[in-house]
Amino acid sequence: MSSQSLALISNWPVPTAAAAVVRADGTVAGSHGPGGHRFALASVTKPLAAYAALVAYEEGAIELDEPAGPPGSTVRHLLAHTSGLAFDEHRATFTPGERRLYSNAGFEVLGDHIAKAADMPFAEYLRQAVLEPLGMTATTLDGSPAKDGVSTVDDLVRFAAELQAPRLLDPRTVAEAMTVQYPGTKGVLPGYGHQNPNDWGLGFEIRDSKSPHWTGTSSSPRTFGHFGQAGTFLWVDPVAGAACVALTDRPFGPWAIEAWTPFTDAVLAGLAS
Repeated sequence: MSSQSLALISNWPVPTAAAAVVRADGTVAGSHGPGGHRFALASVTKPLAAYAALVAYEEGAIELDEPAGPPGSTVRHLLAHTSGLAFDEHRATFTPGERRLYSNAGFEVLGDHIAKAADMPFAEYLRQAVLEPLGMTATTLDGSPAKDGVSTVDDLVRFAAELQAPRLLDPRTVAEAMTVQYPGTKGVLPGYGHQNPNDWGLGFEIRDSKSPHWTGTSSSPRTFGHFGQAGTFLWVDPVAGAACVALTDRPFGPWAIEAWTPFTDAVLAGLAS
C-alpha cells in the first residue's frame, strides 16, 4: 500500500502520533511515526483485557455465562456492556441485557472476577496470558483494565495480527467475540451519540451500520475494534484483510472525529490499490 495514506497522521493536530497497518497474514503493510513510543491507550486497553478474559475462558478458569457483576449479570454481560453497571460507578442502573451502557466499571468488575478465579492480579494474568506470548514487551497495565494500559504501535501490531490469525485462542472463540451479543440492543456510543442498534461483541465494538462512526465510510460492516479517549484506535476489517493501529497523545475530541474517518478511508483505498 502507499505510505501516503499513513503519512496523513503528520497533519493531525497532535504532539505525537504513530500508526501502522498489518495484513491478515501478519505482514506490516506500512507504518508511520515512532513505532516504539509508549502511549496511554485509554479504552483501547479493553480489547486486551477482553482477550485475556477469553484465554481465561478457554483455560476453564471462568465461564462466559457464569454470574459476575450485579444480580443477573454474567461475564458475557460485562464484556458486551450490557451488565447494567453505570459508566464509571459500581452501581447497577438497569436490568442486565436490557440496553447497552458502555461501562468502565463493568471491565473493572470483570478484572476482579478473573483475578479471583486465577488467584493472581489481573495485570499479571494479562501479562502471562496475552502480552508475553505475543512478545508485547512494551505494554503494561497499571490500574484499571478498562483504561490504564500503555503500549506502542509496534506492540499493538502484534495484537492486531493475533486478532486476524489467532494463535492464543481457538478461532471459533475469536469469531464469537466478533459476533453481536444481545442483538438489537440500543445505547450510546461514546463520542458518537445514540445508536440503534449499538452492536458490540465480547469486548470489541462492531461497526455494522452505525452512523456516525469513528471508522471509515468505506469500512465494512464486519469491522471491529475500539477507540480510546487518549486519541487512540485499533480496527480490524476482515473484508479488507487488514487492521490498523493509530496512537496519539492528544485526548479524543472534534479533531479526531474530523481526522479519523478520512484517514481510514485513505488506508482502505491504499490497501485496495
